[in-house]
Amino acid sequence: MLRWTITFIIIAIIAAVLGFGGIAGAAAGIAKIIFFVFIALFVLSLLKGLVKK
Repeated sequence: MLRWTITFIIIAIIAAVLGFGGIAGAAAGIAKIIFFVFIALFVLSLLKGLVKK
């Protein structure tokens, strides 16, 4: 999931450099959403691991 975030960030940077503001904004927004989902799942997996012990 983190790989998808990095991919969308790179797409956003390339689109911004080439002047495609709308695509860059959309890619950055998608990257932000995926990143927060990743963080939430990571925290949940950490908590689940702590509860098992």
